[in-house]
Amino acid sequence: MCFTSTPRGARLARRLVSHRLHDWGHPYASRVNETVTLVTAELTANAVRHGRVPGRDFHLRLTHAASGGAIRVEVTDTRAEKLPTPGTPAADADCGRGLLIVEALADEWGVTPRACAPGKTVWAEFRTR
Repeated sequence: MCFTSTPRGARLARRLVSHRLHDWGHPYASRVNETVTLVTAELTANAVRHGRVPGRDFHLRLTHAASGGAIRVEVTDTRAEKLPTPGTPAADADCGRGLLIVEALADEWGVTPRACAPGKTVWAEFRTR
């Protein structure tokens, strides 16, 4: 799905993920729903804050492998030159902890170049079984 590169777009993407997970059998208050929704919030906020190109949207893809129980979140933006890396922010910094949260909560995560266009996809996977 495509969302505007605004805080509202990031919020709508997060809400969509939570609703979709609930429909897939992971209730709103479950560990899986809360964890995947939180990571989605971090990835979409990063796409809006750091990956935004004026006039371009970000894309969200959420998949659920029924056989293996894995959930994958992919957020694609149009900025290829800013590759995300987790770092240690200063103790009094207001930001800089998002990818540390992703790294701690996801079973795997990474960055891949966007296919067929400039940009990148940041993805996270979660094993649910």
